[in-house]
Amino acid sequence: MAGTTITLDRALELTRTGDIWLFRGHSRADRAIRMTTNSPVNHVGMSVVLDDMPALIWHAELGHSLTDMWSGTAHRGVQLHNLRDAVLVWAHRYGQQAWLRQLNLPATPEMEDSLLRTIARLDGTPFPSTAGLAGRWLRGRVSLPRPKSRKAAARELESAYCAEIVAATYQSMGLLPDTRSPNWYDPGRFWSGDGLRLTGGYDLGDEIAVQTPAKPD
Repeated sequence: MAGTTITLDRALELTRTGDIWLFRGHSRADRAIRMTTNSPVNHVGMSVVLDDMPALIWHAELGHSLTDMWSGTAHRGVQLHNLRDAVLVWAHRYGQQAWLRQLNLPATPEMEDSLLRTIARLDGTPFPSTAGLAGRWLRGRVSLPRPKSRKAAARELESAYCAEIVAATYQSMGLLPDTRSPNWYDPGRFWSGDGLRLTGGYDLGDEIAVQTPAKPD
């Protein structure tokens, strides 16, 4: 997992809507997630950068220490957080290394509209238990791929883990095909070694390691 390294400040300057953030930690829960999904990383989120707003991250997590920027409340599950705050929490509280993968092309206004509709629909969706996470992922792996509308794929998420949310959002934006259910995806699918195939001429660059500032005393 070696490569280019940049500061968090620089990453926040560079990131655009649709970029992927990946995290890898060493706690028992982190290892359980990687083992459950056979993934090199245990968490994935997506940048949301609109107009002159600060960079945000769209993801699903068990924690509820940060304010959800969509609802204005603190809750578990699917959330929209200030990106800087979220990366620092994951680095300082959870001991996570962060990486950034950037889209080669900017998101279109139509994609941003679809993204906002997806956030409005899925924000607050509960995060499944570890057993539930494993069950959803396994069902996604053994089920035959079948076409479905983007709205139908998003509506059926009564609970969702991080990769599922990113996949459903990518599908709503037209970045991923609809031929697989969102629960087929795990965090490792968004790591470059998996060769994720995007649509419409879009692609994700290699991982850029993000160096976070030290935790203040």
